[in-house]
Amino acid sequence: MNIILLGPPGAGKGTQARHLVETRNMVQLSTGDMLREAKDSGSEMGNIVADVMARGALVTDEIVIGLIREKLTDKSEHGGFIFDGFPRTLAQADALGELMADEGQTLDAVIEMRVDDEALVGRITARSTCAGCGEVYNDNTKPIPADGKCANCGATEFKRRADDNEESLKTRLMAYYKQTSPLIGYYYAKEMLNGVNGLGEIEDVQAEIASALDV
Repeated sequence: MNIILLGPPGAGKGTQARHLVETRNMVQLSTGDMLREAKDSGSEMGNIVADVMARGALVTDEIVIGLIREKLTDKSEHGGFIFDGFPRTLAQADALGELMADEGQTLDAVIEMRVDDEALVGRITARSTCAGCGEVYNDNTKPIPADGKCANCGATEFKRRADDNEESLKTRLMAYYKQTSPLIGYYYAKEMLNGVNGLGEIEDVQAEIASALDV
C-alpha cells in the first residue's frame, strides 16, 4: 500500500509515519531525508544533489522525482511507501501520479491530517525532538522524561528547530495554504482523500489512520 500523509507543518506527519514504518513495515520517503542520503551517497544523482545544495539553489521537482524513482525500483520486501512532504504542489502531484503509473504502482490513499492553526502554534512552539531517534516531545502534552533520557532510545540529547517559533510557523503555514492545500481538493476529486484529526492523542490518530487504510 502506497500512501501520502498530507497536512501543515507540525500536524504530526512524521510521528505517524514512524508508527506505520514500525507496525506495517512501510518505507517513509521524506524529501529532506532522501536529499541528505543522496548527497552523501556518491551516486550520479547524489552528485547532482550535492552540487545543487552546495550552490544554495533550489532542488527541482525533476531531481526529487528522480530520487523517488530510485526508491520505487528497490525490490526489497516492505509494506509500501509513505510519501511525507511530497507532493507539495499540484504539478508535483501530477508528476508523482505519472511516475507511479510508469513504475506499475498505485497510490492507494491520501491521509489529510486536519488541524486548528491556533492549537498548532501552541504545539510547535513547545516541540523538541530526540537527536538519537527523532521521537517528538512536547513541553505541555508529552514532556521529556524526568531522567532526561528519551523513552524510545535512551538518548540524552534533544533539539528544537530554529524555525519552531510563532512567526516562522505563520510563514510556513502561509506557504502550505498557498501551495499545498489545493491538493486536498485534487485528491478528494480522485476519491482518495481520508481526513483525520491531527490534533488528537497520538494513539487516537493512529487508530483513525488504521481505520482509513484497512477499509
